[in-house]
Amino acid sequence: MPDVAALPAGVPTQLWIGGVQTPAEGGRTFPVHNPATGGVLIEVADASAADGAAALDAATAAQPAWAATPARERAEILRRAWELVMARRDDFAMLMTLEMGKPLAEAQGEVTYGGEFLRWFAEEAVRINGRYTPSPSGNGRILVTKQPVGPTLAITPWNFPLAMGTRKIAPAFAAGCTMVVKPAAETPLTMLLLGQVFAEAGLPAGVLSILPTSRAAQLTDPMFEDDRLRKVTFTGSTGIGKRLVAQSASRLLRTSMELGGNAPFVVFADADLDAAVDGAMLAKMRNNGEACTAANRFHVDNTVRAEFTSRLTERMRALKIGPGYLEGVQVGPLINKNQLDTVAELVDDAVAKGAKVTTGGASLPGEGWFYEPTVLADVPADARILREEVFGPVAAITGFDTEAEGVTAANNTEYGLAAYIYTTSLDRAFRVADAVESGMVGINRGIISDVAAPFGGIKESGLGREAGTEGIEEYLETKYIAL
Repeated sequence: MPDVAALPAGVPTQLWIGGVQTPAEGGRTFPVHNPATGGVLIEVADASAADGAAALDAATAAQPAWAATPARERAEILRRAWELVMARRDDFAMLMTLEMGKPLAEAQGEVTYGGEFLRWFAEEAVRINGRYTPSPSGNGRILVTKQPVGPTLAITPWNFPLAMGTRKIAPAFAAGCTMVVKPAAETPLTMLLLGQVFAEAGLPAGVLSILPTSRAAQLTDPMFEDDRLRKVTFTGSTGIGKRLVAQSASRLLRTSMELGGNAPFVVFADADLDAAVDGAMLAKMRNNGEACTAANRFHVDNTVRAEFTSRLTERMRALKIGPGYLEGVQVGPLINKNQLDTVAELVDDAVAKGAKVTTGGASLPGEGWFYEPTVLADVPADARILREEVFGPVAAITGFDTEAEGVTAANNTEYGLAAYIYTTSLDRAFRVADAVESGMVGINRGIISDVAAPFGGIKESGLGREAGTEGIEEYLETKYIAL
């Protein structure tokens, strides 16, 4: 069993600017905590506005040569980076478990998933297409080309420290854009290690900078006002996303926003309940429930609701909770005390309004930030948990009588990222998938993320798409040349 304090050897802790490790201005640092104990893992450099300016200097200087680098060369660097990430799989997985809390088996899965964006966009780099057609009026030719947007700021979340970075970095590099990454303060170590990997893969200096900081606004606000920055891509809460979009408006920056979710999981009377419960466990408990695609609201046909609730309760109760680096653990800690308090507050609100706890319903005593896997039955319509993203291991169950009621319940949210449907009727599956207001819909599937598919939402869940063949378009400008 690994030592809780044993970080992988050689983990970088300084800023990554211009292809080298660099101390923060004034030598400032901040602590990274282990959510399983609450203790400090290590101190990392704390970037300032001056460090941000230096990173943007490096990105701007590197941009022309990187954009002019043949697509095949950019692709080979991404491919080598993928190979190096796979070679250091154990190091990346342990880092994520220690700084974020997810079970080690899930962290291993994220290495595979996150690495695939590097391999996928290595292949997409050589498939950036334009077109050449005669003008319908007959007075010339229309030439359409694609060019890189330019220097980009990426702000990544703590819940998937590797994959949320590679899902942005890989298409940007494939398109020919340089990038400055501000990882979440809770989980900077994984991204710093990725910077080291890219250097080993031959990425030119300045193309990638990584700036961990405990003072996010102080770092990024000046960058938004710098006319050398051309795009911002963000994954995180809807509230912060709205603020960033407002900031971007003064310069009409290109933005990609992958924001919050409150995914419905709709189980119809004709569903295969065994499959539905299996899917519910995947959709709810992946990443300790700390995922924007996590199923939060379980809308179940009243004819099968009691049976579904009983089966889900049994499965949730059987999960092993503990530090993610211990063998057999299936549910790790939440990221910090604030998140633990938020989950407890939403559960307590639902119970006070009449919901019934069938399992769980409390935080665990002792060190670390653990909350029991929880099922809430008979959740009333006015419970906050039906409106707010819980981001934890809590399933809230309500009932419906007709298909129309199920669809209405699913759409009763300002979010529109992911939705899940369980039915054995093909007609109903497509009918409901069309009617559900969501950017992604899983039909009889509890996990829908796929490197080859576009990821993103509608309504207040964001703007733009990541991954798939669509993902690279977020980093390309379209130019029309009249001949």
